[in-house]
Amino acid sequence: MADSFSWRAMAADDLATVDAIAAMLHPDYPERPEVLAEKLALYPAGCRMLARLGYAFAHPARTGQAPALDTMLGELPADADALHLHDVALLPEARGGGRVAALLDYLTNVARVARLPCLTLVAVHGTADHWRRFGFAPAPGGVTTYADAIYMTRLL
Repeated sequence: MADSFSWRAMAADDLATVDAIAAMLHPDYPERPEVLAEKLALYPAGCRMLARLGYAFAHPARTGQAPALDTMLGELPADADALHLHDVALLPEARGGGRVAALLDYLTNVARVARLPCLTLVAVHGTADHWRRFGFAPAPGGVTTYADAIYMTRLL
């Protein structure tokens, strides 16, 4: 039996939980439920749930370009060269215990299978140091639409 702190594939019926967690953790970065539903539909391999305590969205993208917040993708870029971690959100009680490392191990494998040579993300709320511990580094010139954000990459 899987423990309640194991990442699993996200399903469409998880989106209400995702919306509730996002409202608690990201009130300054709201996204409409249909935007997140589109990410799940376009790239289910990159969408994960941690029981009712967290979620993650990742999808192929072009290095240096972070998709705008609360914007439909329409489609994934045919010339993608990165797996972009759009959002990783964990309630406080789910933090620690190697859960982010486990997620990144999974997403690294997804990227390798898709022949994407790096992971990218946009660090907000001063989380760049957290992501540095997992091998991410600031990438000058990376485009982001978020205020006070740092675009980061990790080569595989």
